Amino acid sequence: MFFSPSEPDNQEPLTPEQERILRKVRRFSSVSILVMVLGVASILGVIAYRMLSSKSVSPGDVTATLPKGSRILSTAVSDGLLVLTIEVGGSVEVRTYHVTTLAPAGRMRFAAEP
Repeated sequence: MFFSPSEPDNQEPLTPEQERILRKVRRFSSVSILVMVLGVASILGVIAYRMLSSKSVSPGDVTATLPKGSRILSTAVSDGLLVLTIEVGGSVEVRTYHVTTLAPAGRMRFAAEP
């Protein structure tokens, strides 16, 4: 129900018991709001920390080593992966690396059936 300023205020004063309960409710809601704000702030702080402190390795800083005597037959880049086809000791091998970090993603060897 809405009250306009022209209407007289017919509310009775609160009893001491009602005032005590009202103070408790206000204190409880203040504490719960403070805890919620601190929780949201800590989550946002962790997200900001992880975003600012993550160090990405640039591809120029990494050297991928291949076995001695191997020969690169072909290269390709697809879907965030660098694919190398190499020949190692007479057998063909496919090695994949992540483009952003050049970390090894997998290796597949091919061998002829006897």
